[in-house]
Amino acid sequence: MVNFKRKKNTRQRGTHTHGCGSKKKRRGAGNRGGRGDAGSGKRGDAKKPSYWAIKNRFGKNGFTSKSKLVINQINLVELQSAVETYIKQGKAELKADTYIVNLKDIKRNKLLGTGKLYKKFEITTEYASETAVKKVQEAGGKVILLKSSVANELEK
Repeated sequence: MVNFKRKKNTRQRGTHTHGCGSKKKRRGAGNRGGRGDAGSGKRGDAKKPSYWAIKNRFGKNGFTSKSKLVINQINLVELQSAVETYIKQGKAELKADTYIVNLKDIKRNKLLGTGKLYKKFEITTEYASETAVKKVQEAGGKVILLKSSVANELEK
């Protein structure tokens, strides 16, 4: 069923100014003190304290760090199911019975340990969770960590 809803200004059709005062007031942003927050707190003394109370109200605030670490992770299950595709694309290789994967080639930098591992892997990565490293080692493979606190913890 279609609902027909009248426009709000249908009752203003015969009037000269559509209920907004003189014609001149409709032009530009002059009658309202500018657009947006322009003029707010600049003139009315009663309004100024409430605008002063809001910190970071005007201008640019803070900065964006350029050295933000971006983590693109992959789970063992996902890696195991897609490894044949990566071999076809030339992003991984199979030597004897071991799949050799560099996660940098598939644009990932962290290995997570979700899922069971049925294949033998040799994985090079920047970061890896402890469970991921243990599961790969239990399956007969190894994880080469380029930089991680997990590498130091496992060596102890």
